[in-house]
Amino acid sequence: MELTGAEILIRCLQEEQVEYVFGYPGGAVLFIYDALFQQDKVKHVLVRHEQAAVHAADGYARSSDRVGVALVTSGPGLTNAVTVIATAYMDSTPMVVISGQVPTGAIGEDAFQEVDAVGITRPCVKHNFLVKDVKDIASTIKKAFYLAKSGRPGPVLVDIPKDVSNHRTTFEYPASVMIRSYHPAGKGDSGQIRHAAQMLLGAKRPMIYAGGGVVLSDASAQLTGLVRLLGFPCTNTLMGLGGFPASDRHFVGMLGMHGTYEANMAMQHCDVLLAVGARFDDRVIGNVEHFAQMPRKIIHIDIDPSSIAKRVKVDLPIVGDVKLVLDELLDVLRSCRQAPDAAAMAAWWKQVEEWRAAGGEMRYKNSSEIIKPQFVIEKLHEITGGDAFITTDVGQHQMWTAQYYKFDKPRRWVTSGGLGTMGFGLPAAMGVQMVNPGATVACVTGEGSIQMNIQELSTCKQFHLPIKIVALNNGYLGMVRQWQEFFHGNRYSETYMNALPDFVKLAEAYGHVGMRIEKPADVEPALKEAFARRRDLVFMDFRTDPTENVYPMVPGGRGLSEIILAEEL
Repeated sequence: MELTGAEILIRCLQEEQVEYVFGYPGGAVLFIYDALFQQDKVKHVLVRHEQAAVHAADGYARSSDRVGVALVTSGPGLTNAVTVIATAYMDSTPMVVISGQVPTGAIGEDAFQEVDAVGITRPCVKHNFLVKDVKDIASTIKKAFYLAKSGRPGPVLVDIPKDVSNHRTTFEYPASVMIRSYHPAGKGDSGQIRHAAQMLLGAKRPMIYAGGGVVLSDASAQLTGLVRLLGFPCTNTLMGLGGFPASDRHFVGMLGMHGTYEANMAMQHCDVLLAVGARFDDRVIGNVEHFAQMPRKIIHIDIDPSSIAKRVKVDLPIVGDVKLVLDELLDVLRSCRQAPDAAAMAAWWKQVEEWRAAGGEMRYKNSSEIIKPQFVIEKLHEITGGDAFITTDVGQHQMWTAQYYKFDKPRRWVTSGGLGTMGFGLPAAMGVQMVNPGATVACVTGEGSIQMNIQELSTCKQFHLPIKIVALNNGYLGMVRQWQEFFHGNRYSETYMNALPDFVKLAEAYGHVGMRIEKPADVEPALKEAFARRRDLVFMDFRTDPTENVYPMVPGGRGLSEIILAEEL
């Protein structure tokens, strides 16, 4: 029996056990949408903007360890999705984006709604395909899902011309796939792993630095076991939060530009550093030359060999899947009769605790007159028991959430890290809620970010998504304003958000519940009321202190030890 290309595509998605496709229809994908309509196994979620479709697929993937799927039309449909594809690429999210294309005969003719999808997306995908023959659809989709999920995950684009989606052929889905030039790493080198064990056991001032790779490879249990076995301090990057329990005494907090004093100082002054699934990016170690001033031995575990020694000199590289490497490292350490130097460890922890105490003294000062944003996040953590899925947009609210919401579990923290994409939070929360239907999902945002995809309140209404929106509204593009205060002489060029909408009325117009909170005493009651409304989307507009800044802060281009702890310093 012959099927159309569109029907074959849907059958492929069924074979991959795809539950939801997030998308927006258009002329080039009409045959695909018709095929979707005539089956009920793969559900479609109609968003209000293509950017939201891919963000939702991103949130779906990050919170579930499954491949997210988005469907967009040609031309502006594809270009609207490019920012989000780049977001997924920077944060290594497994995703398949299917785009429509003009008919094959019109490609290159500047046809209506034609863009070079392959050329435009090439720098920001793991791989992309242009399918020119209906016979290639099944094998291409199989390759796309394999590429998206294996090795270092990432987004894969499949561009399908309209005529190809209507051509017919027989359907047979490949049982497996082999790509001659693609061989993702698995187990690490055993000799290197044994060497790493000896380096760690001989350390006097050890540090474990873990990133998003721990979460992506589902290696949180292995990382936790390693830290507790050795008794070393552990820090997480922004993307790695939840990879190690924040409530554990070995956790010294997030490091980097807005990391804790103790994490940054321990990172700078350690003598042996184990980097696990992290990439030493500029927001983590600041100035590379400053970081290199302190002598240390670095062990770097990563599935992507191009990430190792990319920014810093590495003494012991281990290429492999983080989970498999840590499993073997744990086996080696447990079979070894040697233990870390107890006296050296006691002295090192004494120093770390002194840094922790110094950093703790610089906490924000709460107020009974005006809502401090940090207070809102602390109460959010308290009321949800630290067990919610939290998405954010990008800015000050993102950093305060990373600092004050203590994540004990992986995949509960969903944020745009590498690209820093405003407008991410609400549609990502939609994807999280779809794949975790009974879970508590909150989107922490700012009054600037939320307006970039606020139209998705309509999608939330249509699909009955009871997301809780925590808007920290300070009337400014807060992070940009903070940099203007610090480095541009208080010249607040275009960061004041004049003529803001009434978010309560706006939420109500979409059929949701809106709440405005203006007094610190009302923060806790408002949060409790909102989360008690299990079936409703509640938009909480918290009017927060417009002068509050994010501390600590390592200024751009400076070193980790050149950290600003508080305003008075």
